[in-house]
Amino acid sequence: MYLRAAASTLALTAMLASGAAHARDAEPSADAPAAQSGSDPDYAPGNLTILGKRDTYAEDDGSTATKTPTPLIDVPQTVNVLTEDLLNDLNATRLDQALRFVPGISLETGEGHRDEVFIRGQETSADFYLDGLRDDAQYYRPLYNIERVEVLKGPNALIFGRGGGGGVVNRVSKVANRGDAFTRLEGSVDSFGAFHGAVDANLPFGADSGARVNAIYQEFDSHRQFYGGRFIGIAPTATIGLGTGAALTLNYSYDDDERLTDRGVPSLGGRPIEGYDETLFGSREFNHAEVQAHNARARLDLELSPALTANASLKFADFDKVYANVVPSSATATTVTLGGYQDQTERRNWIGQGNLVYDIAGEGYELMLLGGVEAAWQDTRNGRNGIEFASATGPVSRVTIPLAQTLAIPAVSTTPLTRNRQSDLSTQSAYAQAQLDIGSAFEVIAGLRYDRFDLETTDLIGGGTIAREDEMVSPRAGVVYHPAEGVSLYASYAQSFLPQSGDQFYALSTTTAALEPEKFENIEVGAKWAPAADLFVTAAVFQLDRSNTRAADPADPAVTVPTGASRVRGVELSVAGELADRLQVNLGYTYLDGEITSDSDFAAAGTRLQQLPEHHVAAWARYDLTDNFGFGAGLIAQSDQYASFSNAVTLPGYARVDLAVFWNPTERLSLQANVENLFDETYYASAHGDNNIQPARPLNASVTARIRF
Repeated sequence: MYLRAAASTLALTAMLASGAAHARDAEPSADAPAAQSGSDPDYAPGNLTILGKRDTYAEDDGSTATKTPTPLIDVPQTVNVLTEDLLNDLNATRLDQALRFVPGISLETGEGHRDEVFIRGQETSADFYLDGLRDDAQYYRPLYNIERVEVLKGPNALIFGRGGGGGVVNRVSKVANRGDAFTRLEGSVDSFGAFHGAVDANLPFGADSGARVNAIYQEFDSHRQFYGGRFIGIAPTATIGLGTGAALTLNYSYDDDERLTDRGVPSLGGRPIEGYDETLFGSREFNHAEVQAHNARARLDLELSPALTANASLKFADFDKVYANVVPSSATATTVTLGGYQDQTERRNWIGQGNLVYDIAGEGYELMLLGGVEAAWQDTRNGRNGIEFASATGPVSRVTIPLAQTLAIPAVSTTPLTRNRQSDLSTQSAYAQAQLDIGSAFEVIAGLRYDRFDLETTDLIGGGTIAREDEMVSPRAGVVYHPAEGVSLYASYAQSFLPQSGDQFYALSTTTAALEPEKFENIEVGAKWAPAADLFVTAAVFQLDRSNTRAADPADPAVTVPTGASRVRGVELSVAGELADRLQVNLGYTYLDGEITSDSDFAAAGTRLQQLPEHHVAAWARYDLTDNFGFGAGLIAQSDQYASFSNAVTLPGYARVDLAVFWNPTERLSLQANVENLFDETYYASAHGDNNIQPARPLNASVTARIRF
């Protein structure tokens, strides 16, 4: 099935390419629509050319990677961008749905209640950003108010601070369009009965200002037993012109998510258990997750002189979350053992950031200097209750019951709090970066960041406070060579660190408080090529070393254990944009080889890293037969991977094929139909340890309508 599905999609892609065989000229066609006027600079000082015609998959804004107005071709780092047009064509409404089409990213199940990914083999639930500011709470991130998604590969503490060992994921918000009034409505329904309705309304006001609001209501469903839930989101934003070279951007979003907590299926015989892909290994009444997330941001951009720009940002975020689950821990041919817990978190974040960019040019050179400071405060309250199952002999914390298509689970109740912690985190950072262009051929980028990290955790049950302080200096350096126009060759070195407190910083113990931070070092060599105005080709090889590593215990994923050092080597290839007339593509391939390189009590040297498929293909292509009709095809294929670093459970390789049809009956109305998993492939794309494995959805069709006024 794997080979047949892959061959079918490759054949279809070949047909698309042959039907549009002539390559595009380097200059855009005379009748190409104008660039989208709604793409105001989001957090780069100054204006960048945003590649834009209707249905474009290419992007050349590299400002996130440097905090300066830098084209992507000049960034010595692998960056994958999912544009708004691509997100719409995929009908992706949530971040994890979009990230499936980024090679080198494996999705972790996130315990059925949060985004969690592996980037270049490095697991994270916290390396997420919104408009360049940290967004580290544990929830599913929506896309209804997002213009594009950027994945910046490799550690880069200079720009992002702690974490980001394998890379970071940044969402760029939609902002007010200050020149066009419009209202867009969207509705979609799929074959499981899930649906959503969304609105995007924009209104300019004054001479140089505008307001915009995005909102969505969504209900969930799938093939999984008893699965359901709903999501409500609203995100108003305004951009206010303050005179020449000055603008204030205000953003707020409220996201309210409720859903069944689905932890997937256990393993048996070293593979996902067979025959129970629809079974909920939990309690229909007890397994529940809900989160309310408030995100408020303000950014001031100033042009102080033709050579000097400044920006300052302030963010406040408030997260309230609770999730409860009965979860499988092991299975035999006839029984399954279940445990579980209830967890609740309240978090408040304040982040302030300021940047100065000075750009000077002289005879045969240009120098761009960045200086910045950042301070953040985070207060977290995290508590956990155990659970008990009713039994003939009294309440028990674990229960073994017969396997069945619908499990007969005893009544579940919660115990008193087993943990209750208050964590206070503060960070102060300063960074400097220089970008030197020498003639038209060479560019050098180099910089340093200083971080001070202070964490204090108080045990509200047993009493006692544990604290740790870390001070780190993180370098970054790269060189870019342009042998010809539209071509760059680069080499780079970057570092990042992560204090030994876990991604979320509420699990500090006397052991972790005494350990040195984890360290990430990345060496990368690559090439980028822009053969046309909206086509981008990249290739890179890299080596990523991680030391002082901890990872989830395969026997109990809630516990982290030391695993020593690891190394990942890889190759990444991608093509994005208009490959031929009317043919848009987003194609990517990664080869990843990663293993633990030192012995520990929990894993021996040579153990392959978890959820790291050796080969990964992520491809999507759209071909427009006419101005009003087109179709698309996608392929996600990857080789076997281990569910955890125990290397005891294998998630088999698979290939998933998707199709889509696009029709615009009028200038204002567009219709599309998407078919996910066309060949009804059975596969398991993600896990959380050896016994929480998520069965992927079978064939699913959706119909979406969009109308603009």
